[in-house]
Amino acid sequence: MVKQVSAVDKLKGRVTLPGDKSISHRLLILNAMSEGISEIENICLGDDVKSTAKCLTALGVRISFDGTDAVVEGVGLHGFIPPQGILDAGNSGTTMRLMAGLLAGQPFESTVDGDASLRNRPMGRIIKPLVEMGASVKALRADDKPPIVIKGGKLHGIYHRPPVASAQVKSCVLIAGVLADGLTTVSEVYPTRNHTELLLSSMGAEIAIDNQDVSINGLGDKALQPLSMRVPGDISAASYFMVAGSIHDNAYLTIPDCGVNPTRRRIIDLLCGIGGDVKLANTRKSGPEQVADIIVQTPSSPLASFELAGRTTADLIDEVPILAVLATQCNGQSTIRDASELRVKESDRIRSVVNGLKVMGADVQELEDGMIIKGPSKLRGAIIDTYGDHRIAMAFSIAGLIADGTTTILDAQCVSISYPGFYRILESLAC
Repeated sequence: MVKQVSAVDKLKGRVTLPGDKSISHRLLILNAMSEGISEIENICLGDDVKSTAKCLTALGVRISFDGTDAVVEGVGLHGFIPPQGILDAGNSGTTMRLMAGLLAGQPFESTVDGDASLRNRPMGRIIKPLVEMGASVKALRADDKPPIVIKGGKLHGIYHRPPVASAQVKSCVLIAGVLADGLTTVSEVYPTRNHTELLLSSMGAEIAIDNQDVSINGLGDKALQPLSMRVPGDISAASYFMVAGSIHDNAYLTIPDCGVNPTRRRIIDLLCGIGGDVKLANTRKSGPEQVADIIVQTPSSPLASFELAGRTTADLIDEVPILAVLATQCNGQSTIRDASELRVKESDRIRSVVNGLKVMGADVQELEDGMIIKGPSKLRGAIIDTYGDHRIAMAFSIAGLIADGTTTILDAQCVSISYPGFYRILESLAC
């Protein structure tokens, strides 16, 4: 599918968000491990979350959907059945990594594979700790690339310090820790998104946090309690519209029911810090997660440049493509560093972003672990190769709203991975 985006005179209206993708994955997996029935409202219906649901169904979990609501019938920690075939994670690294933590504690062999893009993403960072915990985990291709074969066993707790901050690696090890004997501790380089810890704690697991160390006691004969809740709107999805409202010269957008978990809201802090006009209203809770309505409008003065590095980059890793678009409209030089893991996402996101910005006329320099962008630049419409990457497609669609001429987005259907209604919403805001 090809989408064409042109500049609009005004952006105004309400943005309907999909349920948070990270929370949706975790609620499905953890409720499948519980004993009882859970009801999940506003679950993300993107392809990635569907991959997680399909894997769980293949392991004997009953999951039913009614629109954006889901009912999960938990099978307990050890009620999963051996799959009849290969578990397909599709394009979802989250599915593969979190399911690996679950499968590491099951007394049968499973193979988890994915599409061509996922097959190029190394899994060594989860293989190492799971093997140390007592599971047999092997990648069938060079450089620890999928498919991976997991033979679960009797796990024991470990102390693990990942070399790179990663919420997916942390969550994989913590999920395995639920099934392990003793204490499992993940010591992070930087604190990452904490949805797994919040949900596990709400479901009765013993979670302890000491600075950057997150620990969990194996449940043994105890059970996880099912957790019913409404999934907050996805703040990563909201980031595209927050940036759109900040770089367009006539915008007023309302984004209701968005998750504003403190480990995920750095995008709001960044925009406010460089002169953006972003406000929160009606702050409340959904389950253990914080939720608010976000109001963003055209700022009253030019935006300042910014720098991402270290922990800030880790907190904003999913938002780097749209933040690069933002940087083209900021005064001065913006720098993004310590983002090398973007080289092995759905595409090489550093190269994909740099190539797209260059053809649109931006002043951008590629770095091994990021990029340097000088602004402000007047963007021009161009043909954008998304490389099948949903975040590239959405970021450059927003760039097209302020560019001269028409921006053509190739393989635009890839947005269905995380935000199936993205283009419908985008068109509804154009005035």
